[in-house]
Amino acid sequence: MADTNFIDYVKIYCASGHGGSGSTHMLRTKGNAKGGPDGGDGGRGGHIILRGNKQMWTLLHLKYRKHIKADPGNGGDRNQRIGGSGEDIVLEVPLGTVAKDAETGEFLCEIKEDGQSFILKEGGRGGKGNTFFKSSTNQAPRYAQPGGEIQESWIILELKVLADVGLVGFPNAGKSTLLSVMSAAKPEIADYPFTTLVPQLGMVPYREYRSFVMADIPGIIEGASEGRGLGHRFLKHIERNALLLFLIPADSPDHAAEYQVLLNELEKFNDELLTKERVLAISKSDLLDEELQTAIAATLPAGVPVIFFSSVAQLHLTELKDLLWESLNQSSH
Repeated sequence: MADTNFIDYVKIYCASGHGGSGSTHMLRTKGNAKGGPDGGDGGRGGHIILRGNKQMWTLLHLKYRKHIKADPGNGGDRNQRIGGSGEDIVLEVPLGTVAKDAETGEFLCEIKEDGQSFILKEGGRGGKGNTFFKSSTNQAPRYAQPGGEIQESWIILELKVLADVGLVGFPNAGKSTLLSVMSAAKPEIADYPFTTLVPQLGMVPYREYRSFVMADIPGIIEGASEGRGLGHRFLKHIERNALLLFLIPADSPDHAAEYQVLLNELEKFNDELLTKERVLAISKSDLLDEELQTAIAATLPAGVPVIFFSSVAQLHLTELKDLLWESLNQSSH
């Protein structure tokens, strides 16, 4: 996954098609020079529709498509022929995409399921032809209804990654390494901060052919909730995770303090994040003997499941999967 290809925010102008006008045609034949009205209705204008696609993971395809306009409906015709509808424009987006009105900030929809559709801008209705207005007291109406107006505005589409488990930690906590050994994902791994610049998703296989999705979120730094470092670029993705796995490396100078800083940043960004199920994992634990593990565990907060593991040494990875699966199922009930 190339970093430049991950786009999680776009602003687009959307305009539906206006409806076709009804026809004012009057029937004229050889045998009937003064026939009644036979104008058909106009067709509706095209909609702008959002549709979820589980095969997509970025909004890149919309980055340079700033103006999206649907076709208008066709006008009605003689012999009560109805005008054709304008063609709808369907914008396929990844699951987890949120649509908002750019001017008012009004929430419009969130696409969570494959195939889920939402009409962003509804096409104008087709106008009624003069046949519709014929009555016993008005047998030759020479007027018809115009087509409905377009709907238009600027729309913000924002992708918030959907995953079961979100990895939370400072840069170099071992998140990318864990994802690479737990799943088939191949995130970039290096010994410097912010190796991960975009969320990475991996499918983690579990017992009896079950699985869950894990997301490696770019690392937190203190002050991220105010926009420092990668700031809101990654914090918004954590909102869509069912469970948060906090990773603190074994060589941290103060494990409890580091955990508290991470919690503080999440709370400042969105205090609802603290209601999510949490698991605390000490990574790189092959550096610790049993005595050190016991001493560290004694400093950690009560009420949060704690596990020591090592991705490189393949230490306690099965136990970590078991703990995550158990916590996920608890949080879903």
